[in-house]
Amino acid sequence: MHPFTLVFLGALAASVAVRLWLDRRQIASVRGHRDRVPGDFADVIPGDVHRKAADYAITRTHLSGIETVVEALVLLAWTLGGGVAGVDAAWRTLALPPVVTGVGMLATIVLVGSAIDLPFRVWRTFVVEERFGFNRTSPALFASDQLKSAALLLVLGGPLAAVVLWLMQVAGPEWWLYAWGVWLGFNLLMVWAWPAFIAPLFNRFEPLDDQRLRTRIDALLDRCGFASRGVYVVDGSRRSGHGNAYFSGFGRNKRIVFFDTLLRQLSADEIEAVLAHELGHFKRRHIAKNVLLMAVASLAGLALLAGLMQRPWFYTALGVPHPSIHAALALFMLVLPVFTFFLQPVFARLSRRHEFEADAFAATHARAEDLVSALVSLYRENASTLTPDPAWSAFYDSHPPAAQRIAHLRGLRSQPV
Repeated sequence: MHPFTLVFLGALAASVAVRLWLDRRQIASVRGHRDRVPGDFADVIPGDVHRKAADYAITRTHLSGIETVVEALVLLAWTLGGGVAGVDAAWRTLALPPVVTGVGMLATIVLVGSAIDLPFRVWRTFVVEERFGFNRTSPALFASDQLKSAALLLVLGGPLAAVVLWLMQVAGPEWWLYAWGVWLGFNLLMVWAWPAFIAPLFNRFEPLDDQRLRTRIDALLDRCGFASRGVYVVDGSRRSGHGNAYFSGFGRNKRIVFFDTLLRQLSADEIEAVLAHELGHFKRRHIAKNVLLMAVASLAGLALLAGLMQRPWFYTALGVPHPSIHAALALFMLVLPVFTFFLQPVFARLSRRHEFEADAFAATHARAEDLVSALVSLYRENASTLTPDPAWSAFYDSHPPAAQRIAHLRGLRSQPV
């Protein structure tokens, strides 16, 4: 057995073990606090709501553990089990141009992987979310979403894969620099195009028609120096009872979006505070920082791939007997998450830091008390657990745990507006 095979198997076993260990800790923590609302929330979160949130978190974590095991087995099947080699051999028999063969092979792997994951998506939507009263998705809408997602993947991902494979084939040893430029440009294009052209394929966006609320929002935007193409309400209630708010796009294509469920759950003061938090991400340049981080990470990843694809052992150690540029790209995409999993706490901590900064910004342009009230309402309506395990939270939580976030906000001094 090649040493890299052992490295891969060791990393896979370690990542699975850590994920299952974290899940066990999360379940134990949530279950241990199920029957008692934490003191800071005792007056605002009823006991039955707290127990529902605990049961919801436990159910989702149990499902996550099953997915972890299945994902590991599928990865072994693709690599050491000969799955990638078999798909590659099948496409080679067609004697198509190398780039077409590569795109076909990659598309096959992605679509098969999506099909394997489909039962989990169905279970999450029609069993877990339905059981806890959040699902609004009809079977027809679910099927439509899956077909649209697959079509977008082929329409957008196919040409991108073709360009990258072509560069890998003809651009020489520095191909990864050119591919990085293409990848970065594609991601920026998607950020720009998403709000205007892609998101409307799945949801209906309507301008906010509550004039009193719109007046307050416009005043907040003026105070923050933020210009957008409009404030929209998305019909999130078609799919889920969860509420959210965000802004997307960049340049002149920025949009502020509220879920219709959120508008029904919060007061005008709370909505203004939530929007101030979202604007905090923009004003503190979190999106630009995340784009820069993504750019650096992708550059490092492509440089690593450029080195590995020249090593015959990279293929044979992962179950592929015939080296090729598309096999290298496929193996890299499949195996890389096994190793980057251990970096998750770093990225999660950075994300939580951004959330604290956005909260601080909101407290200077709205009222911290209103943001606290809004968060409590969202925790209650979305059945978010108030008692996550610290280790689990360090790996998975992009937002600070409820108790930490509320304590931070209460320590901030709101400015009059």
